Amino acid sequence: MKLSEIKYDLPEDRIAQYPSPVRDESKLLVINRSTGQNEHLIFKDIINYLQPGDGLVINETKVFPARIFGKKENADVEIELLLLRQLDSSMWEVLVKPARKIRIGNRIQLTEDFGCEIIDNTSSGGRVVKFDHNGHDFFKLLEQIGRSPLPPYINREADENDRVNYQTVYAREVGAVAAPTAGLHFTHELLEQIEARGVHIIPVVLHVGLGTFRPIQVEEVSRHQMESEFYRLTEESARKINQVKDSGGKIIAVGTTSVRALETCATADNHVKAGEGWTNKFIHPPYEFKIIDSLITNFHLSGSTLFLLVSALAGKDRILAAYREAIADNYRFFSYGDAMFIR
Repeated sequence: MKLSEIKYDLPEDRIAQYPSPVRDESKLLVINRSTGQNEHLIFKDIINYLQPGDGLVINETKVFPARIFGKKENADVEIELLLLRQLDSSMWEVLVKPARKIRIGNRIQLTEDFGCEIIDNTSSGGRVVKFDHNGHDFFKLLEQIGRSPLPPYINREADENDRVNYQTVYAREVGAVAAPTAGLHFTHELLEQIEARGVHIIPVVLHVGLGTFRPIQVEEVSRHQMESEFYRLTEESARKINQVKDSGGKIIAVGTTSVRALETCATADNHVKAGEGWTNKFIHPPYEFKIIDSLITNFHLSGSTLFLLVSALAGKDRILAAYREAIADNYRFFSYGDAMFIR
């Protein structure tokens, strides 16, 4: 497949700058793959498509305030760091702005007694830094000085509301620099109703990194290389997923990150095996899904790896047609936007 085949035009005013006032009252576009028909609903209606015995797989990763600001030592230059990946207790891979001002050996002071040193360059244009947090809890320090890492198409600075809004209600394990945004539509009440219906809510973890959103820069999309992200599927979650499949229930993934975690753990007999590690799973057409039956997702950037994943599930032409329909019907796109259910 060519990159030019998965491009579409989106009016700028369709890019959501703020979330829906009520999480589960955003719009929901339902694509029925068997009939070819689309339905326009609100998100809380998703419960009507979930049956007793099904498994709803959620990504429990938690976004941390990964944007931090400091001063280059001995220079009046403000430096922005975006934390990407933890390498050990004090070393991180980061993006820096302005990158041209930062070289190996430079020190960046973040607070009076907290800073970092540039240790190395990365192949993707970032830096490796070593923090000197002097025994303090690193993530507590970030909570004090960091900002929510909103994506660049949200044209405003993050505020205090984003610390709650840009986080799923079931986030548990700190490690993501971007939210698994399909999960932002769920409320505690809706999840309780789904569970009361007899649906198994099954957690996985995939810490979303910038690799998920890094642009494809080759025309032949299969040549694109995904960056690795950490995942975990516990023995208990694997057991529940296999039990659902063996009993004839459906596996409904919440978000493309849940899909990638599950398909990474797939076995030859279309079950899953527990495990953890780093995955660079890249799902694009043609692809035979081994684990999931349906997908709850947001609307994705033109020409992105996420657009390719949903195209692999529903077909490129069907997805492009659905996106055109959503644009015409004033759906809101991307992280804080509306949702789609591919069934």
